[in-house]
Amino acid sequence: MDRPRLTVADVFGRFGNAYRVDAARSLSTAQRRVMTAIERCRTAALGGHVEQCDQCGHTRVWYNSCGNRHCPTCQSLARAAWIEARAADLLDTEYFHVVFTIPAEIGSLAYQNKVVVYGLLFRAVAETLRTIAADPRHLGAEIGFFAVLHTWGQTLVHHPHLHCVVPGGGLSLDGTRWVSCRPGFFLPVRVLSRLFRRLFLTALDEAFDVGQLRFAGTLEALNDPHVFARHVAPARQVEWVVYAKAPFAGPPQVLEYVGRYTHRVAISNHRLLEITDDQVRFRYNDYRADPSQHQKTMTLAATEFIRRFLLHVLPAGFHRIRYYGFLGNRTRREKLALCRRLLDMPAPAPTADDAVTDARDRGDAGAVVTLGACPVCAKGIMRVVELSISTCVRPVCIDSS
Repeated sequence: MDRPRLTVADVFGRFGNAYRVDAARSLSTAQRRVMTAIERCRTAALGGHVEQCDQCGHTRVWYNSCGNRHCPTCQSLARAAWIEARAADLLDTEYFHVVFTIPAEIGSLAYQNKVVVYGLLFRAVAETLRTIAADPRHLGAEIGFFAVLHTWGQTLVHHPHLHCVVPGGGLSLDGTRWVSCRPGFFLPVRVLSRLFRRLFLTALDEAFDVGQLRFAGTLEALNDPHVFARHVAPARQVEWVVYAKAPFAGPPQVLEYVGRYTHRVAISNHRLLEITDDQVRFRYNDYRADPSQHQKTMTLAATEFIRRFLLHVLPAGFHRIRYYGFLGNRTRREKLALCRRLLDMPAPAPTADDAVTDARDRGDAGAVVTLGACPVCAKGIMRVVELSISTCVRPVCIDSS
């Protein structure tokens, strides 16, 4: 894919300082750090390095990347590293993509309580999938899967949901055989939706009762138990959206497809169309429209664009990709070996050690040694051979295209 003409860094470079002044009281430390990281990414402020192909010797000089997981420029590298690390986990079976979404009443609570509510979302989804899959009336097996948190919609509004990728089967509860799901069908989504709703709301009530939820500003009234109960009540009556997409064409397509989800940020640079004196225009997909008219454009004031982008900054240390069941980190190696044996699959090629894998899952591009394929010979890998230290003390925002 061609490098984008415009980037989120360009928006921050032109309007970021003014936004910091206007939104000084509402900006969190994490949001300020993300803004600074994106502004400095691939500029002299972070220094530069020389990369050299380990096959043909081609060299190039690049400004360093910020490595921030919210930076659109850095995520292609993190995505490639994640795909490489996860390739050995693929099993010779169908794979399903299941999406769990919380309703608007709950989404409005999540922004002021990100760690608690997003954590509840992960736990409720994991328990839902594992409970229904283990039920003999459905699959009767221990499954393995990973879940990826997204907090945005196409127009950057706050819309928390989880993307889960699940092999179409699992280990029998006694661990002696592989249990496959029905071809093209994983688990009933209505059953998943009902249990997901019950588990999440029960956990949310418990979190409120023990004082884990705090509300301020326009939501301050929700600190009153009666007001909180009235606010959540509509969510108890509606069907929660759980959507199971059609199974993938085969295991090789899984990671390439899902890689677009694992390291996606609120908006990619390629969606930006125009930056004017005070506005940003970008492309988005309207999935409620006729399929022939999905792709539309939206223009926002630059300050509103930045505000919406920063809605999706995650708390420091919060893991947005998590693994469960036989893909859980503690037993992944042993359980996957058992799955391969029961599926009569060969052992995988050696992969990177666990420390590097964990860093890659967090999107820590600085932990990855290889920097991509050589653009000249397409056979070698570009590796850092020389570092240079910048003398620049302030962010220098240049055209990174």
